[in-house]
Amino acid sequence: MSKYVKDLITKDLRKRLEGVDDALVVDVIGLKNDKNVALRQRLRKKNIHLLVVKNSLARRATEGTRLERAFESTQGTMALIWGGEDIISLAKEVVNIAEDKNFAPFTPKGGVMDGQPLAGDQVKAVSKWPSRKEQLSILSGQILSPGAKLSSQLLGAGAKLASQIKKKGEGEDQPAT
Repeated sequence: MSKYVKDLITKDLRKRLEGVDDALVVDVIGLKNDKNVALRQRLRKKNIHLLVVKNSLARRATEGTRLERAFESTQGTMALIWGGEDIISLAKEVVNIAEDKNFAPFTPKGGVMDGQPLAGDQVKAVSKWPSRKEQLSILSGQILSPGAKLSSQLLGAGAKLASQIKKKGEGEDQPAT
């Protein structure tokens, strides 16, 4: 491949990866064509991008970016995968695909999260963390919990008291008029 072609590919990769801070590196070599199409369709539904790229070209394209550290310890041809809601949901999807027997040679090899490199086993650990939506629901539950508890305690005592008090005219015979 000529230097001119490498420069064109590098510029295209930089343009595609502009604004991407977190990504994972996966191995898709050996995946049959029909499985590859099914994999890409599955990822596309979740707004996840998959790009098979030569390692040296990916290194050149990501120099000076946060993705640079993803390619420090990788060798051979691999695929870069990014997108989704956040890096945790991306890691969850990658691990789910890796565990699916239909996509047998698909394996996570590493990646980069917040500028720090990840190894393949760390990707599996990150996939067990709560996603952004889960974290927000946990936080809102913790914020609302004391108020809901106080409200139930106040209303519970008032309801108990109200059930013990007889209202005027209740339970008594009304005089005939």
